[in-house]
Amino acid sequence: MFITAAFFFNTGTYSQDALNSFRKLSFSEKRWVMFHPFVARKAQTISIESKEVVESMKKDPRLDKYDSGGRADAFRHGYWMARLTQEIGWRKAYRLGIAHEKGNYRQFKKYDGSNSGVPDEPSSAMDFLNNDAGIEAGKRFPSASPEELSEIIITMITEGKMYVLSRDSLGNFLDCSGNIIDMTAYKGKWKNPKCVVTSSEKIQILDNN
Repeated sequence: MFITAAFFFNTGTYSQDALNSFRKLSFSEKRWVMFHPFVARKAQTISIESKEVVESMKKDPRLDKYDSGGRADAFRHGYWMARLTQEIGWRKAYRLGIAHEKGNYRQFKKYDGSNSGVPDEPSSAMDFLNNDAGIEAGKRFPSASPEELSEIIITMITEGKMYVLSRDSLGNFLDCSGNIIDMTAYKGKWKNPKCVVTSSEKIQILDNN
């Protein structure tokens, strides 16, 4: 979920490694970099740091096991945007978040059915909401350390101030009426009835018989 390019400016030129990494970005992310060349390297550094923090938080019992659509996913977006806001300002962070989601949509358009974790419309809507929540956290706590910010984002999640996709106790996605969604019927479709809910909502335990 993070920018993977490393942008190094040496007398106005890119290193070969930087150029190779730059090519891996989505069109929208490349466009963001071109419009923000002086903060791109800092954004990359923060993205790498954020990825490491997210990895270290995976076993935190206040999160969950879902890298896509769950509390861990919400933490990833919230923390990333909060740190970017602290370091490069909320407007640039906001635009980078938009560029990333546009890249996800283009990734979906190339979907070949081999990856069940491919982004879709509800996932993107959830990401935008969590991006906004992270930006607000970064604006409210501009001097918080990475450790303090992690706890702030975790607290926001447990208090229901962030967003996840509704699931039952077995991990099945639910629509907004609490019904299990047959995701095979939506394979290859951007729109589906997954339901975005607050991050404090209890996992529903349904009688599937």
